[in-house]
Amino acid sequence: MSLKEHILAATQYLRERCSQQPLVGLVLGTGLGSLAQEISERQIFAYDTIPHFPKSTVKFHAGQLVCGSLAGKPVMAMQGRFHYYEGYSMQQITLPVRVMHQLGVNTLIVTNAAGGIREHLNAGSFALIADHLNLMGDNPLIGHYDELFGERFPDMSEPYNLALRNVAKKVAKKAGVELFETVYAAVSGPSYETAAEIRMLRTLGADTVGMSVVPEVLVARQLGMRVLGLSVVTDQVLPDEMAAVTHDQVSKVAEQVGPAFRSLVKGIISEME
Repeated sequence: MSLKEHILAATQYLRERCSQQPLVGLVLGTGLGSLAQEISERQIFAYDTIPHFPKSTVKFHAGQLVCGSLAGKPVMAMQGRFHYYEGYSMQQITLPVRVMHQLGVNTLIVTNAAGGIREHLNAGSFALIADHLNLMGDNPLIGHYDELFGERFPDMSEPYNLALRNVAKKVAKKAGVELFETVYAAVSGPSYETAAEIRMLRTLGADTVGMSVVPEVLVARQLGMRVLGLSVVTDQVLPDEMAAVTHDQVSKVAEQVGPAFRSLVKGIISEME
């Protein structure tokens, strides 16, 4: 079956089962999936029950899609995402975004755990993604094109919607939360970076680094969706002060700041037009 057929089959399955049409899509990254538990009138679909969805193989990712209401708006949340390093293609990773769009989602909020590679980005900091570097060596828009996929050559002059970023800043300021605007570098992983690689990323202009986000954002922008990107900085990696990083450590920090992060996201959704 083609990608188009996969999209339409998964869309039909969910459309027949979700009681309301979602308008906001959420991609919840490592350690941040607990936000889905605050969705009211929840309907939960395990990824392996949805036609053509991959399975989440990463520890701390619940691997399910949640429909319902959050902060007064109908939402669809990915409680755990798919990654390139799991061996999935870029098209498989981003299938859920295409399905969300078919179901009516026009705004996508992507979240993730990221490493801070600047001195002011300590573990536990919150980052607002203003731009990104795609260093994953691939692009989900490569391959057979169909009009269902959106623009063939999507504009990326504003990948992360300025109006939504302003809403995020306003909500953070009101809550007394420091929100650092950042350039995010996406790499394939799953190995963490060497000191030389951190120096390279800093030279290129990156402030944070991670192994996700960008594929979903590229597809969302191809489809004309508004995108907001939020990171929890779970570890600080400076080239002259390298320390060991583990996935358990990353998840633990994300969970520790979870309540403040969940409050921030809910506030942003509430204030969005």
